[in-house]
Amino acid sequence: MPTQPQGPEVDTMPRPLPARVRIVGRYVELEPLHRRHAADLWRALQGADDSFAYVPFGPFANFGAFERFIAEFAAVQDRVAWAIRPISTGEASGWLTLMDIQPANAAIEIGSIWFGPKLQRTKAATEAIYLLLKLAADDLGYRRLVWKCNALNAGSKRAAERLGFTFEGQHRMHMTVKGRQRDTDWYSIVAPEWPRCRDALVGWLDAENFGPDGTARRGLAEIRAAI
Repeated sequence: MPTQPQGPEVDTMPRPLPARVRIVGRYVELEPLHRRHAADLWRALQGADDSFAYVPFGPFANFGAFERFIAEFAAVQDRVAWAIRPISTGEASGWLTLMDIQPANAAIEIGSIWFGPKLQRTKAATEAIYLLLKLAADDLGYRRLVWKCNALNAGSKRAAERLGFTFEGQHRMHMTVKGRQRDTDWYSIVAPEWPRCRDALVGWLDAENFGPDGTARRGLAEIRAAI
């Protein structure tokens, strides 16, 4: 037997791969991304060129280029992509994925996220992320949930912290994206932390947490601190 310190033993059974299935929440439906979503999404991205500043795709010159991107993005085998369809509008207005899927390590990343302007900072946006985190952690048993972003992307970093992810560090000169150097910030939620994060998200999404004008009565951080 080794005499040096060892990490704790864990369940080594490989986790299942996420299935490309429809997921229905209270405020949003997630549909496996498909070329048929392109028209809705094209409308959602009009006038939103700045929203592509920190992602490796977009903006797009025309609908044909965008439709091809969606068809190719949806067909990549090493991730699962969903279109986000808020129930309040009925129109797909963003997408997100589960990616860098490591069944043997029980680790998975939520990433390649794009929210149209009308989807940003809504209940539907938060629930879309919650539904995938819940799928990964509760339904499939992944122990490590990962969030990565460009170190200059202040909005993505705020989102990670709001959701309860812990900052782990920065990979310097990690990538070249659109001809520019990218340092990458890494965040995670690990298995012992997930129940508290999940319960805070459930509490925030509860209809009772919103006033008549749709404003949340308590923020996620406040709810999480009280758990």
